[in-house]
Amino acid sequence: MNTPRIAMTKDALFNHIAELLTGSFEIDPALIVPAARLREELDIDSIDAVDLIVQLKPLLGRNLQPDAFKAVRTVQDVVDVVHRLLPDQAAA
Repeated sequence: MNTPRIAMTKDALFNHIAELLTGSFEIDPALIVPAARLREELDIDSIDAVDLIVQLKPLLGRNLQPDAFKAVRTVQDVVDVVHRLLPDQAAA
């Protein structure tokens, strides 16, 4: 079944990523702010980062290349990269 693609704002994307971090990695929601550093503040290691990328795949409808995430350091960096890769954004 194809999921309809809808435009997703960065705020909505942040909320989605925050839910993933809370649900999958048991991170206190109060710690998940845009400036939170993934490794230092949220204890997201490289294995967790790969898991997060896998969980974001359905949102994008395609595989994500880990290279796209090399410069990602904060939650906002994740939001920015994923937002840029969203099908609606890629077509714009």
